[in-house]
Amino acid sequence: MLLSVPPLSVVSPRIIRLLKAAGAAKTTIPGDSLAAHTRLHNSAHSYPLSHHRSSQRHHSAIVGDFLVFCTSSSGMCPGVWIVLFFYLGHIEVTSGDIYSSMLTIQQALDTEKVLIEHLGAYLEEETYRLNDLHRFYNKVSALHRIADTSVSDPIFAYTLLKRLQSEWMNVVDSLENNDNLRVLKDGYKKVEKNLPVLEDVEGAAKGLMRLQDVYSLNVKGLTQGVFQSGRSSQLGVLYKPDQVSSMSADDCFHIGKIAYDMQDFYHSIPWLEEAVSKFQDSYGRWFTEDQGSLQDALDYLAFSYYKTGNVSRALDLSRECLLYDPYNMRLALNVAKYEKILDETPAGEDVLAPNLLRPNVTHLRTRDLYEGLCRTLGSQTFRYEDPRLKCSYDANSPYLVLQPLKKEVVNTTPYIVLYHDFVSDYEAKKIKELAAPWLQRSVVASGMQQAQAEYRISKSAWLKDTADPVTRNLDTRIAAATGLHAKAPYAEYLQVVNYGIGGHYEPHFDHATSRKSPLYRTNAGNRIATFMIYLSSVDLGGATAFIYANFTTPVVKNAAVFWWNLHRNGEGNEDMLHAGCPVLLGSKWVANKWIHEYGQEFNRPCGLNPGE
Repeated sequence: MLLSVPPLSVVSPRIIRLLKAAGAAKTTIPGDSLAAHTRLHNSAHSYPLSHHRSSQRHHSAIVGDFLVFCTSSSGMCPGVWIVLFFYLGHIEVTSGDIYSSMLTIQQALDTEKVLIEHLGAYLEEETYRLNDLHRFYNKVSALHRIADTSVSDPIFAYTLLKRLQSEWMNVVDSLENNDNLRVLKDGYKKVEKNLPVLEDVEGAAKGLMRLQDVYSLNVKGLTQGVFQSGRSSQLGVLYKPDQVSSMSADDCFHIGKIAYDMQDFYHSIPWLEEAVSKFQDSYGRWFTEDQGSLQDALDYLAFSYYKTGNVSRALDLSRECLLYDPYNMRLALNVAKYEKILDETPAGEDVLAPNLLRPNVTHLRTRDLYEGLCRTLGSQTFRYEDPRLKCSYDANSPYLVLQPLKKEVVNTTPYIVLYHDFVSDYEAKKIKELAAPWLQRSVVASGMQQAQAEYRISKSAWLKDTADPVTRNLDTRIAAATGLHAKAPYAEYLQVVNYGIGGHYEPHFDHATSRKSPLYRTNAGNRIATFMIYLSSVDLGGATAFIYANFTTPVVKNAAVFWWNLHRNGEGNEDMLHAGCPVLLGSKWVANKWIHEYGQEFNRPCGLNPGE
């Protein structure tokens, strides 16, 4: 992959970090191709990257076939070789899916506690020259004092992953080489394999953008840790924590840059606008852990506006950026280009682009219905009285005589039932504990294979009925409630799912819609029914939306939802298109039991009416 570089002859360590962020596990710049890259991209509209401060001196060293660059305000960088070996010899890339489960995000919080302890010891030894590190230490420590109640907050979770992926590395790399520093770096390296990678931070950023879209959240409110929905003139507060997890200018810049890299200017512009505003408020102060700067944010924002057709705004931002970086020839060429475009525009013609539109999601034809249901947050916007919607005690099985189930019919067409208190607190906790060590990124059917997908963000694990008496008893209870065989081979093992930042599952069917589906490999037929148990509660979001039935069920801890996926004739029921709405606040755990049609012939015989 060809990466652009600034139109200067040297590259700073900050830019090396950005080049690494663009896709390299080990950051290298081929010596023979650097000049070619510079010539190729030293033109108007080249890819924006970080710019140098004019007061800095730049030095380079050659190691093997690679150029390594260092920036210092005075003289040769003292730690260039140590920084070099740290970058090129000690970075291990992990699976990049920490963000997809709140459990692993909680584990990441424990990892960061170790880093805080090492940094605290370092500060005790050298407080007289580490004022900036004291600020960083105090900031992170303050966040950990509220961590127990805030880890499920998506803003807190995103900033946590970003700190672990880049800010801690920037802090460690900024320090001078001495014995005390080596202790700190050794402690960092011991936990490095457990740290989030770039894909985790990108996934978390996409999760925040997903919450922004589905729940119509105001970006300025998000940066302040407050969830506000609706139009800017009539914002309603969905959630405001007692202790706010606000975002820094660099946090906002990173989200905007991720959107920019995806050519998603609908999201890059508001996030970069916030980054510019916050950088301007703190201009003149440089924080060690930051990767972006005011110049960077202005540069990306200007080009985002240019790409959307708003040349006038792009020109204003580029001129402002030139004030901070007057020797940047690429910016000067951009300004000249924008001025020429405006000069050539006929008088009176509007050069502003129309309102920005969200990126088109081709695979989701029901997006408006889906998001409208999610915004109800599990409440029903309208329900008329229907005598068929009722609550009762279900004791239709001998197993349930002494302890009948609390059954609520929540919809009749299609038929959907909610069983309250289906599991106990102990059983829910036990199931989560059994599944936790085996959680892996959830997959979806893709042709004849299974693959990860952006429209399903979670981690899952499978538990056999022999895993524990709790799972064995659960299968028996599900069979009693449904009247179906719930053990293998008539049903799949229990799937336990934990959702991450903005975790969701867009509209889908549980049953196979193609004979090529991997579901048919079990030789047990299609999925005739779904039994889903809520193992936790959430504070906001996460409801189950039934798209064509036009209603949602909120997350009710320990309750279970049951529905039929197939008609009695074996055909799929298209009314059962459903979705897991993104989790706004909290950690959502569910357990799925999918029951197949083979072996159920006498439990649910075919009917004379094809629509049954």
